[in-house]
Amino acid sequence: MTYICKMKNGLLIIWISAFLTACNNNNNVESSISDEPKKSEKLSSLEDRVKRHIESSLTIPATEHYTYKIYKENLDGDAKQDAIITVNRLEFAMNEAAKSKNPAKQAEIGFMGNHNYIFYYDGALDQLSPYIPIPSSPNAALKIQFENITSSLYKDILIDFRIVNGCFRDFLTVVNHTPQRIFQWKVFDGINKSNTEAYSFKFEQGKLCDSKDILVMKASFKQDQKAEDMYAYEPKIQASKEVLYRFFFYPKEGKYITMKE
Repeated sequence: MTYICKMKNGLLIIWISAFLTACNNNNNVESSISDEPKKSEKLSSLEDRVKRHIESSLTIPATEHYTYKIYKENLDGDAKQDAIITVNRLEFAMNEAAKSKNPAKQAEIGFMGNHNYIFYYDGALDQLSPYIPIPSSPNAALKIQFENITSSLYKDILIDFRIVNGCFRDFLTVVNHTPQRIFQWKVFDGINKSNTEAYSFKFEQGKLCDSKDILVMKASFKQDQKAEDMYAYEPKIQASKEVLYRFFFYPKEGKYITMKE
Protein backbone atom coordinates (compact mmCIF):
# COMPACT_ATOMS: atom_id res chain seq x y z
CA MET A 1 0.00 0.00 0.00
CA THR A 2 1.50 3.31 -1.03
CA TYR A 3 0.89 6.69 0.49
CA ILE A 4 0.38 9.51 -1.96
CA CYS A 5 -0.91 13.06 -1.79
CA LYS A 6 -3.90 13.40 -4.10
CA MET A 7 -4.08 16.98 -5.30
CA LYS A 8 -6.30 16.47 -8.35
CA ASN A 9 -7.62 19.69 -9.85
CA GLY A 10 -4.47 21.30 -8.47
CA LEU A 11 -2.71 22.99 -11.40
CA LEU A 12 -3.15 26.31 -9.68
CA ILE A 13 -2.69 24.78 -6.23
CA ILE A 14 0.89 23.74 -6.99
CA TRP A 15 1.72 27.32 -7.92
CA ILE A 16 0.01 28.64 -4.82
CA SER A 17 1.89 26.21 -2.60
CA ALA A 18 5.23 27.56 -3.75
CA PHE A 19 4.29 31.01 -2.56
CA LEU A 20 3.12 29.75 0.80
CA THR A 21 6.21 27.65 1.35
CA ALA A 22 8.47 30.54 0.52
CA CYS A 23 6.84 32.80 3.06
CA ASN A 24 6.83 30.45 5.64
CA ASN A 25 -19.44 27.50 13.37
CA ASN A 26 -18.44 31.08 11.87
CA ASN A 27 -17.43 33.37 14.72
CA ASN A 28 -18.43 36.98 14.83
CA VAL A 29 -15.74 39.56 14.24
CA GLU A 30 -14.62 40.93 17.56
CA SER A 31 -12.54 43.89 18.59
CA SER A 32 -10.99 41.96 21.47
CA ILE A 33 -9.79 38.43 21.98
CA SER A 34 -10.93 37.77 25.52
CA ASP A 35 -13.68 38.89 27.81
CA GLU A 36 -11.92 37.82 31.00
CA PRO A 37 -12.23 40.76 33.44
CA LYS A 38 -8.76 40.19 34.91
CA LYS A 39 -7.18 40.70 31.51
CA SER A 40 -9.35 43.56 30.31
CA GLU A 41 -6.62 46.13 30.80
CA LYS A 42 -4.05 44.14 28.83
CA LEU A 43 -6.46 43.33 26.04
CA SER A 44 -8.24 46.67 25.80
CA SER A 45 -5.68 47.88 23.26
CA LEU A 46 -5.45 44.63 21.29
CA GLU A 47 -7.17 46.00 18.21
CA ASP A 48 -4.74 48.93 18.21
CA ARG A 49 -1.88 46.44 18.53
CA VAL A 50 -3.25 44.42 15.62
CA LYS A 51 -3.53 47.52 13.45
CA ARG A 52 0.00 48.67 14.29
CA HIS A 53 1.36 45.15 13.73
CA ILE A 54 -0.33 44.85 10.33
CA GLU A 55 0.91 48.22 9.12
CA SER A 56 4.43 47.66 10.40
CA SER A 57 4.74 44.11 9.07
CA LEU A 58 3.35 44.93 5.63
CA THR A 59 4.82 48.45 5.44
CA ILE A 60 1.40 49.98 4.85
CA PRO A 61 1.45 53.79 4.58
CA ALA A 62 -1.08 55.92 6.44
CA THR A 63 -2.65 56.95 3.13
CA GLU A 64 -3.57 53.40 2.06
CA HIS A 65 -7.07 52.05 2.57
CA TYR A 66 -7.09 48.39 3.57
CA THR A 67 -9.43 46.17 5.56
CA TYR A 68 -8.90 43.60 8.28
CA LYS A 69 -11.06 41.33 10.42
CA ILE A 70 -10.42 39.47 13.67
CA TYR A 71 -11.89 35.99 14.17
CA LYS A 72 -11.48 34.52 17.64
CA GLU A 73 -11.38 30.85 18.61
CA ASN A 74 -9.40 28.32 20.66
CA LEU A 75 -6.90 27.06 18.09
CA ASP A 76 -4.27 25.16 20.08
CA GLY A 77 -5.95 23.45 23.01
CA ASP A 78 -4.41 25.50 25.82
CA ALA A 79 -7.79 26.91 26.96
CA LYS A 80 -6.72 30.41 25.94
CA GLN A 81 -8.59 32.21 23.21
CA ASP A 82 -6.60 32.73 20.02
CA ALA A 83 -7.46 34.53 16.79
CA ILE A 84 -6.96 34.69 13.06
CA ILE A 85 -6.67 38.14 11.53
CA THR A 86 -7.34 38.54 7.80
CA VAL A 87 -6.02 41.48 5.78
CA ASN A 88 -7.12 42.60 2.32
CA ARG A 89 -5.10 45.15 0.28
CA LEU A 90 -7.23 45.66 -2.83
CA GLU A 91 -6.37 49.34 -3.19
CA PHE A 92 -2.65 48.56 -3.08
CA ALA A 93 -3.09 45.79 -5.67
CA MET A 94 -4.94 48.12 -8.05
CA ASN A 95 -2.34 50.86 -7.67
CA GLU A 96 0.47 48.39 -8.34
CA ALA A 97 -1.36 47.08 -11.41
CA ALA A 98 -1.74 50.61 -12.74
CA LYS A 99 2.06 50.95 -12.70
CA SER A 100 2.62 47.67 -14.54
CA LYS A 101 3.22 47.23 -18.27
CA ASN A 102 -0.18 45.64 -18.78
CA PRO A 103 -2.80 46.93 -16.32
CA ALA A 104 -5.66 45.43 -18.34
CA LYS A 105 -4.18 41.95 -18.00
CA GLN A 106 -3.72 42.42 -14.27
CA ALA A 107 -7.37 43.39 -13.97
CA GLU A 108 -8.41 40.41 -16.10
CA ILE A 109 -6.79 37.95 -13.68
CA GLY A 110 -8.23 39.76 -10.68
CA PHE A 111 -4.96 41.44 -9.57
CA MET A 112 -3.74 37.98 -8.57
CA GLY A 113 -0.83 38.04 -6.13
CA ASN A 114 0.12 38.47 -2.47
CA HIS A 115 -2.57 40.93 -1.40
CA ASN A 116 -4.53 38.78 1.06
CA TYR A 117 -2.86 37.82 4.32
CA ILE A 118 -3.50 36.21 7.68
CA PHE A 119 -1.88 36.76 11.05
CA TYR A 120 -2.17 34.41 14.02
CA TYR A 121 -2.71 35.69 17.57
CA ASP A 122 -1.58 33.27 20.28
CA GLY A 123 -3.66 33.93 23.38
CA ALA A 124 -1.35 32.14 25.81
CA LEU A 125 1.76 33.96 24.56
CA ASP A 126 -0.16 37.19 23.89
CA GLN A 127 1.79 37.48 20.64
CA LEU A 128 1.01 38.19 17.00
CA SER A 129 2.72 36.15 14.28
CA PRO A 130 4.51 37.40 11.17
CA TYR A 131 2.24 37.75 8.15
CA ILE A 132 1.29 34.69 6.11
CA PRO A 133 0.36 35.49 2.49
CA ILE A 134 -2.53 33.70 0.82
CA PRO A 135 -1.90 34.21 -2.93
CA SER A 136 -5.30 34.96 -4.43
CA SER A 137 -7.42 37.73 -5.91
CA PRO A 138 -7.87 40.69 -3.54
CA ASN A 139 -11.20 41.36 -5.28
CA ALA A 140 -12.53 38.94 -2.66
CA ALA A 141 -11.52 39.04 0.98
CA LEU A 142 -10.57 35.78 2.67
CA LYS A 143 -13.36 33.84 4.36
CA ILE A 144 -12.65 32.04 7.64
CA GLN A 145 -14.37 29.05 9.21
CA PHE A 146 -13.38 26.85 12.14
CA GLU A 147 -13.91 23.09 12.51
CA ASN A 148 -12.83 20.32 14.86
CA ILE A 149 -10.84 18.13 12.47
CA THR A 150 -7.45 17.14 13.85
CA SER A 151 -8.63 17.32 17.46
CA SER A 152 -11.79 17.57 19.53
CA LEU A 153 -9.99 19.88 21.96
CA TYR A 154 -9.48 22.81 19.61
CA LYS A 155 -10.50 24.09 16.20
CA ASP A 156 -8.69 24.04 12.89
CA ILE A 157 -8.76 26.90 10.40
CA LEU A 158 -10.49 26.81 7.01
CA ILE A 159 -9.66 29.63 4.59
CA ASP A 160 -11.60 30.20 1.36
CA PHE A 161 -9.92 32.33 -1.29
CA ARG A 162 -10.75 33.23 -4.89
CA ILE A 163 -8.75 32.80 -8.08
CA VAL A 164 -10.49 34.13 -11.20
CA ASN A 165 -13.60 31.94 -11.73
CA GLY A 166 -13.00 29.60 -8.82
CA CYS A 167 -12.72 29.23 -5.08
CA PHE A 168 -10.19 27.14 -3.15
CA ARG A 169 -10.02 26.12 0.51
CA ASP A 170 -6.94 25.82 2.72
CA PHE A 171 -7.11 23.71 5.87
CA LEU A 172 -4.64 24.78 8.58
CA THR A 173 -3.84 23.60 12.09
CA VAL A 174 -1.64 25.29 14.69
CA VAL A 175 1.64 23.50 15.44
CA ASN A 176 4.24 25.04 17.77
CA HIS A 177 2.39 28.38 17.78
CA THR A 178 2.30 28.52 13.97
CA PRO A 179 -0.56 27.78 11.54
CA GLN A 180 0.46 25.04 9.10
CA ARG A 181 -1.44 23.91 6.04
CA ILE A 182 -2.52 20.28 6.19
CA PHE A 183 -4.86 20.09 3.20
CA GLN A 184 -6.14 22.08 0.22
CA TRP A 185 -8.90 21.52 -2.32
CA LYS A 186 -11.05 23.32 -4.82
CA VAL A 187 -14.53 24.36 -3.65
CA PHE A 188 -15.94 25.36 -7.03
CA ASP A 189 -14.88 26.60 -10.45
CA GLY A 190 -16.48 27.89 -13.64
CA ILE A 191 -18.38 31.06 -12.71
CA ASN A 192 -19.62 32.62 -15.97
CA LYS A 193 -18.39 29.55 -17.85
CA SER A 194 -20.32 26.80 -19.61
CA ASN A 195 -18.55 24.07 -17.67
CA THR A 196 -18.68 24.16 -13.87
CA GLU A 197 -17.46 21.94 -11.06
CA ALA A 198 -18.00 21.90 -7.32
CA TYR A 199 -17.15 19.85 -4.25
CA SER A 200 -18.41 19.52 -0.71
CA PHE A 201 -16.65 18.16 2.37
CA LYS A 202 -17.51 15.84 5.22
CA PHE A 203 -15.52 15.02 8.34
CA GLU A 204 -15.78 11.52 9.80
CA GLN A 205 -14.15 9.58 12.60
CA GLY A 206 -10.60 8.79 11.52
CA LYS A 207 -9.76 5.28 10.38
CA LEU A 208 -5.99 5.59 10.89
CA CYS A 209 -5.75 7.97 13.86
CA ASP A 210 -7.85 10.17 16.17
CA SER A 211 -7.94 13.03 13.66
CA LYS A 212 -11.02 13.01 11.48
CA ASP A 213 -10.91 11.87 7.87
CA ILE A 214 -11.76 14.44 5.20
CA LEU A 215 -14.20 13.21 2.58
CA VAL A 216 -14.32 15.08 -0.72
CA MET A 217 -17.84 14.74 -2.11
CA LYS A 218 -19.06 15.35 -5.62
CA ALA A 219 -21.26 18.45 -5.90
CA SER A 220 -22.60 20.82 -8.54
CA PHE A 221 -23.95 24.29 -9.09
CA LYS A 222 -26.01 25.94 -11.80
CA GLN A 223 -25.72 29.55 -12.83
CA ASP A 224 -28.90 30.91 -14.39
CA GLN A 225 -27.45 34.23 -15.49
CA LYS A 226 -24.08 35.90 -15.81
CA ALA A 227 -22.63 37.29 -12.60
CA GLU A 228 -21.69 40.94 -12.94
CA ASP A 229 -19.15 40.55 -10.15
CA MET A 230 -17.91 36.98 -10.13
CA TYR A 231 -15.81 37.61 -7.01
CA ALA A 232 -18.93 38.52 -5.03
CA TYR A 233 -21.04 35.78 -6.57
CA GLU A 234 -21.69 32.82 -4.25
CA PRO A 235 -23.01 29.80 -6.16
CA LYS A 236 -25.50 27.58 -4.38
CA ILE A 237 -23.68 24.27 -4.22
CA GLN A 238 -25.76 21.12 -4.40
CA ALA A 239 -23.98 18.33 -2.57
CA SER A 240 -24.36 14.68 -3.49
CA LYS A 241 -23.75 11.47 -1.56
CA GLU A 242 -20.96 10.39 -3.89
CA VAL A 243 -17.59 10.21 -2.17
CA LEU A 244 -14.76 11.01 -4.58
CA TYR A 245 -11.85 10.75 -2.17
CA ARG A 246 -11.20 9.97 1.48
CA PHE A 247 -8.15 11.63 3.01
CA PHE A 248 -6.45 10.49 6.23
CA PHE A 249 -4.28 12.56 8.52
CA TYR A 250 -0.72 11.24 8.44
CA PRO A 251 1.03 12.56 11.59
CA LYS A 252 4.51 11.67 10.33
CA GLU A 253 4.17 14.18 7.49
CA GLY A 254 1.74 16.49 9.25
CA LYS A 255 -0.79 16.55 6.41
CA TYR A 256 -3.65 14.69 4.82
CA ILE A 257 -3.04 11.94 2.31
CA THR A 258 -5.02 9.29 0.51
CA MET A 259 -4.10 5.67 -0.14
CA LYS A 260 -3.94 3.82 -3.41
CA GLU A 261 -3.63 0.11 -3.90
